[in-house]
Amino acid sequence: MRQFTLTCCSTADMAKEFFDEREIPYVCFHFQIGEKEYYDDLGQTIPFETFYQMIRDGAQPTTSQVNVGEFEAFWEPLLKEGKDILHISLSSGLSGTYNSACAARDELRKRYPGRRILVADSRGASSGYGLLVASVADLRDQGMDIETAYQWIMDNRLKIHHWFFSTDLTCYRRGGRISGTEATLGTMLGICPLLNMNASGRLIPKKKIRTKRKVIEELVKMMEQHVQDGRNYSGRCFMCHSDCIDDANKVRDLVEEKWPQLKGKIVINSIGTVIGSHTGPGTVALFFFGDERGER
Repeated sequence: MRQFTLTCCSTADMAKEFFDEREIPYVCFHFQIGEKEYYDDLGQTIPFETFYQMIRDGAQPTTSQVNVGEFEAFWEPLLKEGKDILHISLSSGLSGTYNSACAARDELRKRYPGRRILVADSRGASSGYGLLVASVADLRDQGMDIETAYQWIMDNRLKIHHWFFSTDLTCYRRGGRISGTEATLGTMLGICPLLNMNASGRLIPKKKIRTKRKVIEELVKMMEQHVQDGRNYSGRCFMCHSDCIDDANKVRDLVEEKWPQLKGKIVINSIGTVIGSHTGPGTVALFFFGDERGER
C-alpha cells in the first residue's frame, strides 16, 4: 500500500505516459516565445521537433519557474483528499523553484496541520532528475514510508551522474556561456563541449572535444570511470536528447554493449521545452548511478 503521493516538476523530462502510469502528478514550468506563453507540458502543446526547429529558425524562448501560488493550487486538492506529499524539485542550483515549493509547503502546513508535506531538492535536472523520481516511485510502491523515502533521496541524489554534450553552440552563445567568437570558432572546428552536474546541482564545463565521434566516446568513458560496480553495473540508465535521436542512439548502443546487465533497456526521453530553451538542439545526456558527485 502506498504511504504517500509523490509529485515533481515537468522539468524531470520524462514522457507523459511515464507520469500517468506511475501515478506521479507533475506541475508545469512555463516558457515564452515572442509574446505568447506556454506550459512546459511534455510536448503536448508544441511537439518537441517543432519546438527545436523554431529555435533553429531563430526563436529565442525564455523560461519561468513554478511560483508559490501554483504550488499551493497543485497540492491543495491532494491535501483535501487526506494525502501526504513528497515533492522532488528541480535542482536549486538551476532554479528558484525549490524555494517556491518550500514557501508553499510552509503556508499549506498552516491550513492542513495534520498532513505531511516534504520537499526534496533533487540537485538534478532533466531525465537525471527523472531517474531520481523513478527510483523513489519504486520505493513508494514497495510500501516505504514518506520520511524514509525523503532520507533515501538525501542519501542518494548525488550518486546520480549527469553527463552531456552538445553539437550546437547557438544557445550557449545566446545564454552568455561562451562568446560569439568562441561559438563561431567552435562550430568551424567541430568542437563539442562536455559538461556534467556538480554536488550543488550546477552545470560544470569539463572538456572541449573536437568531433562528435570523440565526444560520444568520452561520454561513455566518463560512465566507465564513475558508474557503480564498474562493468558489473546492473542499475538503471536513462538518456535524453534535444532533437538528435541518431546521436542518442549511438551512445545507447555503446552503453548497452558495455553494460549488458542494465536494469531494462535504456530509456531515451526528449529534453523538454524549458531545459531545451537553454541547451538548444543537438544535446545528448546520459544519467546513471555512480560514485558521489563532488563540486568539480
